[in-house]
Amino acid sequence: MQDSSVPPLSPPTHHPKSRHPTLKLPRGACDAHFHIVGPGSRFPFAAARKTTPADAPKEALFALHDLLGIERGVIVNTAMHGTDNAATLDALAARPGRYRAEALVPLDVPDAELKRLSAAGFCGARFHYMNHMAHSAPINDVVTFGKRLADIGWHLQIHMEPELIGDYAPVIRRSPAPVIIDHMGRIDASRGLEQPAFQDLLRLLDDRNIWVKVSGCDRASKAGPPYADAAPFARKLVAEFGDRVVWGTDWPHPNHQPPIPDDGDLVDLLAEIAPTPKALQALMVDNPQRFYQFAPLD
Repeated sequence: MQDSSVPPLSPPTHHPKSRHPTLKLPRGACDAHFHIVGPGSRFPFAAARKTTPADAPKEALFALHDLLGIERGVIVNTAMHGTDNAATLDALAARPGRYRAEALVPLDVPDAELKRLSAAGFCGARFHYMNHMAHSAPINDVVTFGKRLADIGWHLQIHMEPELIGDYAPVIRRSPAPVIIDHMGRIDASRGLEQPAFQDLLRLLDDRNIWVKVSGCDRASKAGPPYADAAPFARKLVAEFGDRVVWGTDWPHPNHQPPIPDDGDLVDLLAEIAPTPKALQALMVDNPQRFYQFAPLD
């Protein structure tokens, strides 16, 4: 009999067998947004969770990256593990130098802990302002905390509802640390390029301290695979802010509604998002190398 105190197990949200993409990625290509989940038997999940996620361990992630032709990556500590970054630390140690990470930390995190995480490969801290997740500390306090991050060479990562972009923009512009916006601001592709939230994002990116992840086409799309309706948003961001964009799969696609994304489709969509070799090189190699402080390629 299942323990009623344990939240129910969720089905996997990642594709069981992603296909090999048609697009060949450049050497040093980086997946700048994905998560390691569990295994729960070794890395406990946050007690306050509503469900227990399916394991998506580092071995599965490494196999996917090898299939897709991705050589570098940025692990985003999942909210399912809360501010316990142990699963991410374990994955960093498994492939030294090939991965960096973004942590979940409280604002009162000790300096010694930030230095420990930094030495292991962390270079940023993520804060959530999404309705389906517990909100982080007030945005003003988070931006003030950015001074501590700037002092150790870290950045702020902001994951927010699209309706908040305009309201939060004046505060985000004051950040002492570089800021990266998750998943194209979580815009809704069906509302078009002129929608207020996307225009707010474009105005925010006029500030050269602000970067954006052109990830999440599968979430923005209302047409479904291969997510062609979301590509124009990512393509515009790459065209206008080509030196401050990075890309990620968002594997294992937490909280994703069916159908489950095939990561091969997401890679092939890059041919529309960054349609020239120069744009693709910047998006997948040069920008992440600079922003996440990877060592130069040999």
